[in-house]
Amino acid sequence: MTELVGHTRPPALLVLEDGRTFRGEAYGAVGTTFGEAVFTTGMTGYQETLTDPSYHRQVVVMTAPHIGNTGVNDEDLESERIWAAGYVVRDPSRVASNWRAKRSLADELAAFNIVGISGIDTRALTRHLRERGAMRAGVSSTETDPDALLTQVRATPSMVGADLAREVSTATPYVVPAINKKRFTIAALDLGIKAMTPHRMAERGIEVHVFPATSTADDLLSVDPDGVFFSNGPGDPGAADFAAATAREVLDAGTPFFGICFGHQILARALGFPTYKLKYGHRGMNQPVKDLSTGKVEVTAHNHGFAVDLQVGRIADTPYGRVEASHVCLNDGVVEGMRCLDVSAFSVQYHPEAAAGPHDASYLFDRFCDVMNGSPR
Repeated sequence: MTELVGHTRPPALLVLEDGRTFRGEAYGAVGTTFGEAVFTTGMTGYQETLTDPSYHRQVVVMTAPHIGNTGVNDEDLESERIWAAGYVVRDPSRVASNWRAKRSLADELAAFNIVGISGIDTRALTRHLRERGAMRAGVSSTETDPDALLTQVRATPSMVGADLAREVSTATPYVVPAINKKRFTIAALDLGIKAMTPHRMAERGIEVHVFPATSTADDLLSVDPDGVFFSNGPGDPGAADFAAATAREVLDAGTPFFGICFGHQILARALGFPTYKLKYGHRGMNQPVKDLSTGKVEVTAHNHGFAVDLQVGRIADTPYGRVEASHVCLNDGVVEGMRCLDVSAFSVQYHPEAAAGPHDASYLFDRFCDVMNGSPR
């Protein structure tokens, strides 16, 4: 892959595994890339999206037509690199205009060797993915033959069965200190954690010890935590048996547990609930979710392609006692949260850290503090 020079944009192809082809111009690095084509509905927050480890091995399609106008800064990164496998936009901004901008989005993509495509009808592509489902795709500004690219696309692995959390997790433990007075200590299992998540906890006086994805329950409990947190992350939760086993050991120890996104799905598997792949997933920062305990509707940030098979409105029996759905997506009825009634554990399938996104769900971090204080979920 090579960086584009000046305003030169060679032609580029996007080919889906069902043969649908889009032609546009190269955006970012020149080369070829493959991944699962997914769309995100956020109007902004492209920098947080690109650096979210949950997008590992995915070709991200932006439904908002005009992308890149605020450039890239050094404050809004959710990790140290771009994790998306490829990037698809309709109308890239020709200039970056923001007081915090350090460089353009196109330059950032090129610096991280992220192959993108611009100038295509992203509305048509999004409608196609909604109708046919998320699927494998290839983006290339070096391969000119759609049939040749299609052959390569169909040879790439599916997201079903993909064990990816270990590929994005930290290699060594680290600590995010509490801001101002320390109230709690938690152990966080990094399955693809975003930087803003431990920061939101630190704002609440929580000292966060972040551990690699393959850490054992003994590792997590070695810091004598008041609670254990399982983060967001990429891949198929059905392929992460190691994490589900760790979650069960944490539950056995009686330590309060909070999981989000991938961590929510791992808790479900630890409790004995299956997970399944959604047709095209939930991605963006405008997803309506209802809190079933309060009736409040939250506008929330999502990034997940799998969901938990749990019946809304019915209390289920598990080896760890009774469990019920706590939140539901108002778009399609998918379970977006769980609450254990007999042990101190709860989870949601979305992103309460709101980076980027609305802050409607920030109360969940306060709820975790209440649980660690001994209050009901």
